[in-house]
Amino acid sequence: MHTKIFSATTIGVDAHIVHVEVDLSFGMIQFYIVGLPDTAIKESKQRITTALKNSGIRLPEKKITVNLAPADLKKEGTLFDLPIAIGILQAAGYIQCSISFLDETLFLGELSLDGVIRPIKGALPIAYDAQKLNKKRIILPKDNAQEAALIEDIEIIGASSLTELVAYLRDELPIEPTKNSLQHYLHTYATSNINFNQVKGQHQAKRALSICAAGRHNILFVGPPGSGKTMLAKRLPTIMPGMEFDEILQTSKIYSVSGKLGNQPLITQRPFRNPHHTISQAGLVGGGSFPQPGEISLTHNGILFLDELTEFKRTTLEVMRQPLENKTVCISRASHSVTFPANFLLVAALNPCPCGFLGDTKRTCHCSKPAIEKYLEKLSGPMLDRIDLQINVPSIEYETIKAHDTNNLSSQELLEKVNKAVDMQYKRFGSKTMWNGFMAPQLIEKYCILSDTAETILKQAFDKLNLSMRGYHKILKVARTIADLEESEIIDAPHIREAIFYRSLDKNLEKMKQQ
Repeated sequence: MHTKIFSATTIGVDAHIVHVEVDLSFGMIQFYIVGLPDTAIKESKQRITTALKNSGIRLPEKKITVNLAPADLKKEGTLFDLPIAIGILQAAGYIQCSISFLDETLFLGELSLDGVIRPIKGALPIAYDAQKLNKKRIILPKDNAQEAALIEDIEIIGASSLTELVAYLRDELPIEPTKNSLQHYLHTYATSNINFNQVKGQHQAKRALSICAAGRHNILFVGPPGSGKTMLAKRLPTIMPGMEFDEILQTSKIYSVSGKLGNQPLITQRPFRNPHHTISQAGLVGGGSFPQPGEISLTHNGILFLDELTEFKRTTLEVMRQPLENKTVCISRASHSVTFPANFLLVAALNPCPCGFLGDTKRTCHCSKPAIEKYLEKLSGPMLDRIDLQINVPSIEYETIKAHDTNNLSSQELLEKVNKAVDMQYKRFGSKTMWNGFMAPQLIEKYCILSDTAETILKQAFDKLNLSMRGYHKILKVARTIADLEESEIIDAPHIREAIFYRSLDKNLEKMKQQ
């Protein structure tokens, strides 16, 4: 007696079909699972046999062989419990589903010992790719049904227990397909108690963050402790444009694969991740024997805030260089490689020296030259070259705290300006997920049109600052965003001067090392 059930697994954020072949035969009563299973899958025979017993179903007293094909595809996790159990029941004749029904259906789910079907990781990306796998229906845990039902044209059947599912498959109990709509989640904004008007002074830093939000430019804050670097960074999400349809799906798929969706079916707000400086390379970029997304992928379409940047290991920081350029991270293993999206906005902050007061007008720095050099050596030139905006955040004066500042704009006022710049980019590129910060060289040449005065200024800066080609392009992209904020089609002298100003801090850091 032989049957075949279809399931799926995820590699990266893509779904791959798995054939669950079950054979019952005469012989010594044994339960074998083959096909490159991991430890969790090998242990599933204990979960399955106990779940069937506690659901009032007697396991056939025969030799059971389960093959997970293709055999060269590594399988991981507990989502094959349910398809294996259904395969055994189908092969034993306890349920008699038609071949066409089984061919059109994916089964996913983990079984608890009492027969309850527990939630799994990766339901959303599997549902997203179900049509590519030529499937019309997914039977999965009820807790994952809302998540999977966001994908249209796929019938989603959510079951809470093995007993309920068996009754459904035997036409004894109807289960209505789960319905959900992705449109309901578009452009939803979480209420927040944080606002840019809570930050006193620091107008230059707020201006830089507006540019950062409008064009998706990476930014670095340098300043003494207590100057407001972290406070500013945490308010950046309040002026970021809302997530688009594709961005919500892409980000939610990553969280689904990681098992971090929780009770919400989608990630509708741009992620803001703030890992501690003790994080490992694998924690930052992803890894493991069966690779899982790291912080830079969990921040896809969102903001990665690295506070106390120089406290991170240099090797940890250097692994971000390639993802910052390519917007993806590739994790290679001996038998396979996995690619995760990593299109994140980097916001970093650091003190100028170990004590934090180098260059401060109020307090004196007592750090030695070797100590400052050692502190700043973790910031490599190539890494700084990938940061578009480099801003000094000075200490706040008492008068600034007490003064009534009419120019202290709220997050809503800043967001309105950002949205106008985003609209100009949409008209330019024809896409709401294409930003000035993503422009390739050919697009820079096409859209970064300089006035004669701006061209002269840029030429002088190129020689004086010893810019690399990447640095030159980043100045042009930042200038393009500044012009968009001013609703100007041409990049003029004030725009290029401001963009150059934001690239000069790395030279000041070099001077700090020499002091």
